[in-house]
Amino acid sequence: MRITEVASHPIRVPAADPPFVWRHGLRGSPPEGEAAVLHIRTDEGVDGVAMSPRRGSAVVLADLLDRVLREELLGQDPLRREWLWHRMWELDRIEELPLYLLGLVDTALWDLAGRLAGRPTWEVLGGYRTSIPAYASTVTYSSVAEYLDIADQALELGYPAIKLHAWGDARRDARLSVALREHVGDDIPLMFDGSAGFDLPDAVHVGHALSDAGYLWYEEPMREFSVTAYQRLASAVSVPLLVAETSDGAHMNSADFIQAGAATFGVRASTQLRGGFTGAMRTAHLADAFRLRAEVHGPEIPNRHLCMAISNTTYYESLVMGNPIGRESGIDADGIVHAPTGPGVALPAGLKYPAVLQQFVDAGTATPPKA
Repeated sequence: MRITEVASHPIRVPAADPPFVWRHGLRGSPPEGEAAVLHIRTDEGVDGVAMSPRRGSAVVLADLLDRVLREELLGQDPLRREWLWHRMWELDRIEELPLYLLGLVDTALWDLAGRLAGRPTWEVLGGYRTSIPAYASTVTYSSVAEYLDIADQALELGYPAIKLHAWGDARRDARLSVALREHVGDDIPLMFDGSAGFDLPDAVHVGHALSDAGYLWYEEPMREFSVTAYQRLASAVSVPLLVAETSDGAHMNSADFIQAGAATFGVRASTQLRGGFTGAMRTAHLADAFRLRAEVHGPEIPNRHLCMAISNTTYYESLVMGNPIGRESGIDADGIVHAPTGPGVALPAGLKYPAVLQQFVDAGTATPPKA
């Protein structure tokens, strides 16, 4: 089997309705824009697709295909995923590929592998479970009172756990974290995502509040450039740290956080930010060797497959936005995500795809494209 065609399809993604905000200093929900689907075809009639949902991806991916990737991929055996994954890292040395596109080829190749086998990709990856609970991952709201209302709604919708994205103000965020714990009681798992909004002193302040309130994990309080800063945070607070979400290097960089003792809960794994399925699986297996978690980041369909394929993840992340909130498509009334059943990975429903991509859309696993 050989790759005979590699194409990029621009896909119009609407703006979030209603729009939402993140912490102070970050831009909110993006406007309408063009995402991209990578489409790989072979001489045996088996295709693979992968979507980059970030607005602006279409232009970047088309340029990379024309200048670099098409020449590299045409004529290659699509089942040599390991070799092609390493090749992408070689290309990255000169191109400095955007992190969200580094694993796109790998994801498309794993989609192709699933379609070749006639099985969902999570099964081809090995398969560990057929369902997993989802947590409600909030956007940023205006007040403590509104957050508590959103928490009530999330629990009513069946979500068994809640993760906060707050304001990026250490004192205010700490008060919110304590108020939420007092509101929901001791039995609801709570998590906090700092969205890299703090320096070390403020991260320690919030970490003490989360420790006292019994939060399950503390995620990305600082930019992930300094492993030493995270090492010092881990020694200062008792709340477990979930790290290495946006740092480059897949499992290689995650290893440094673990070796430094900074990953006291675990590391992040995702297809979009850890180099596709191959990078995410390496990350998960690395963490498992140290008896740590590899929590899957983001609500995209490939990450549903990843959740089903690895043993050491706890939840599926489901973004909730607006007020009132709704339950993401594919999550049942008990807050459970069930394993995809169609071949390959699938593209999310609800977008306008060209006719050539319609066969890859799976309405049963539709998710809103990640902001």
